Amino acid sequence: RSVYDGEEHGRFMEKLEARIRNHDREIEKMCNFHYQGFVDSITELLKVRGEAQKLKNQVTDTNRKLQNEGKELIIAMEELKQCRLQQRNISATVDKLTLCLPVLEMYSKLREQMKSKRHYPALKTLEHLEHTYLPQVSHYRFCKIMVDNIPKLREEIKEVSMSDLKDFLESIRKHSDKIGETAMKQAQQQRNLDNIVSQHPRISGGKKSKKEVCASSDLEVKNTSPMSEQDSGILDVEDEDEDEEVPGAQDLVDFSPVYRCLHIYSVLGARETFENYYRKQRRKQARLVLQPPSNMHETLDGYRKYFNQIVGFFVVEDHILHTTQGLVNRAYIDELWEMALSKTIAALRTHSSYCSDPSLVLDLKNLIVLFADTLQGYGFPVNQLFDMLLEIQDQYSETLLKKWSGVFRNILDSDNYSPIPVANEEVYKKIVGQFPFQDAELEKQPFPKKFPFSEFVPKVYNQIKEFIYACLKFSEDLHLSSTEVDDMIRKSTNLLLTRTLSNCLQNVIKRKNVGLTELVQIIINTTHLEKSCKFLEEFITNITNVLPETVHTTKLYGTTTFKDARHAAEEEIYTNLNQKIDQFLQLADYDWMAMEPGSKASDYLVDLIGFLRSTFAVFTHLPGDVDVHSTMSGKVAQTACMSACKHLSTSLMQLLLEAEVRQLTLGALQQFNLDVEECER
Repeated sequence: RSVYDGEEHGRFMEKLEARIRNHDREIEKMCNFHYQGFVDSITELLKVRGEAQKLKNQVTDTNRKLQNEGKELIIAMEELKQCRLQQRNISATVDKLTLCLPVLEMYSKLREQMKSKRHYPALKTLEHLEHTYLPQVSHYRFCKIMVDNIPKLREEIKEVSMSDLKDFLESIRKHSDKIGETAMKQAQQQRNLDNIVSQHPRISGGKKSKKEVCASSDLEVKNTSPMSEQDSGILDVEDEDEDEEVPGAQDLVDFSPVYRCLHIYSVLGARETFENYYRKQRRKQARLVLQPPSNMHETLDGYRKYFNQIVGFFVVEDHILHTTQGLVNRAYIDELWEMALSKTIAALRTHSSYCSDPSLVLDLKNLIVLFADTLQGYGFPVNQLFDMLLEIQDQYSETLLKKWSGVFRNILDSDNYSPIPVANEEVYKKIVGQFPFQDAELEKQPFPKKFPFSEFVPKVYNQIKEFIYACLKFSEDLHLSSTEVDDMIRKSTNLLLTRTLSNCLQNVIKRKNVGLTELVQIIINTTHLEKSCKFLEEFITNITNVLPETVHTTKLYGTTTFKDARHAAEEEIYTNLNQKIDQFLQLADYDWMAMEPGSKASDYLVDLIGFLRSTFAVFTHLPGDVDVHSTMSGKVAQTACMSACKHLSTSLMQLLLEAEVRQLTLGALQQFNLDVEECER
């Protein structure tokens, strides 16, 4: 810097040149000192070059030989390298295939299961495929296709299982009556068993109750596993003979479609949808089942089919309730049963009201009891059905009264109104066996002899007993107390006596052309029937085991009925006599202007007195118990005689006082006096 600043370039260069020269001299001096060593070194180096050339030639030669020898090795090594690469690729491929093959096998298995309609196992396979196998090989294109197909397969499984369920629902709708028929047969067998057990308590050990039988059959239902592959529907069952054991109602049905579908929808997270669909469809079916056919009341089979369908419906629902968790619940079943009960009772009230045949009403009652017992065995409350049966009982009584009205009419119309002749002891005992009659005087008389009453007495008495039996039949299995049964029978019997029999007797008494002999016989007959009322009381007491002294026991009104009939018959006798007297008086032909009286009483009056004499002979010659009938007929005869005399005297007085008779002669009055004296005589 100081050289440039002081502009001393020239001087500096000179100094620098001098310096260089000094160094050169020192270098030369040093080289001269070491020159020999340098020459020796060069000589040595030249020797080394020669050796090195030899060495190079040897190395080159060796290298050439090595290259020639190594060519085959290199080729072998290349082949080895290629082989190793292939081996590694094969190993990698095997590993990848090991991962892919299970996926493909599972997918193939899935398609096979779908094809053979094994939908629940297919769904399980789909789950494994989706969550276990596919994630390991998700980068392959075929796996992506599978992943895309999985939702479609799920939907397909869902649709097919729903289709199976629809087939099942349709099938059980069609076969409800068969299921119900079987359940009611079981209930009937159980009831028969219970009756046998109650009669023979010693053999009751080991017998199951109906509920236990049903519960055990629930546990034994086949093909209810969700893995079951059977088609939906009803299993074929041949009609069994009465003696053979009836299969359990649940054994007739393959419930596997319901279980499969429920499991499938549960796995797919759509259980609530399935439950709602199932309940909705079964509600619709319930409404169809509860709709009675319009002609149901015509035959018992119509009612039986209706009941079978209802029982079949609820047997299926009860089984579903106990074998699935929550598909249906108790509240849902109770709601359905309430609806069924109200509709069934309404239908029965309507249709039973059309029924006029008491035997059909009785069969219907037995069918309703069996229907109620069957459903009660499955835990359904049936008290309302028994309450309704009490309503049908009133209707049954009415149909019985109509039927017995015809029976009584036929008996009364076909009767000859003559005392029953008895030719021998056998006939006598037969009649006494039919009607409670005891008469020491009659027993002492030799054969042939006659009972005081006509044939309608034992016939009517037996028909009253038949009516009581018919009433008793209806009260069986209604779970009524003895007092209630007794009360029911007595009330119905009272209606039979006071309304039906009473009307029939009145009609016979009031009909045209009834003879005095018939009326007298009716009086005698009703007297005997009146006495038999105490035996009817005893008869009812014997079959109901309720003593007549029991509080609130209804008394029979038979006595009143027969007294009223007897009084009506007596009145009819008096009326008939008076009408006959009027007919004779119409023949009276007095000549009020006659100058001389006749020598004897008028012809019409002689005929009239002859008629009255023969009429009263009927009363005095009545057969039977002298004490009873002579007293009774004598009383009727006395009253009839008084009535006839009073009517005749009044009528004769009217003849004199008629407006047409304007004047009388003494001769006419004397003739009239002759007639009155004839009457007095």
